[in-house]
Amino acid sequence: MVDKVRKTDAEWRQQLTPEQYRVARQAGTERAFTGEHCHTKTDGTYTCVCCGHPLFDSRSKFDSGTGWPSFGEPVADDHVDTTVDGGHGMVRTEVLCARCDAHLGHVFDDGPGPGRKRYCVYSAALSLTERGEGAQASSTSS
Repeated sequence: MVDKVRKTDAEWRQQLTPEQYRVARQAGTERAFTGEHCHTKTDGTYTCVCCGHPLFDSRSKFDSGTGWPSFGEPVADDHVDTTVDGGHGMVRTEVLCARCDAHLGHVFDDGPGPGRKRYCVYSAALSLTERGEGAQASSTSS
């Protein structure tokens, strides 16, 4: 079980950029092929932009051709939650950060490999910590 991070709406707005807030806290979407991590090949761990929780390892990232970072699996099953998203006239499975409930994107059953999962995640919901460097390639103000 992951300890939850709870903040007021005002605290999230102060911490995040307007785009990060719109995507992660208001379940917004970013335009395909425009996100900072869409084509990133840096070795490291993708974390939640809101709370820093480790979400996806770069080794599970693949080019899905969709225009958003795609991953075959989370770093651990209990690091993400899912829920049904019936918005925009579709029924999809929404992916959330298990620690702070940030909207990350959606998961589909059309990925490569044995798990066949494609976690389609918005760049605005992610930060990237390079492996072995201890430095963040993308950061947020906390």
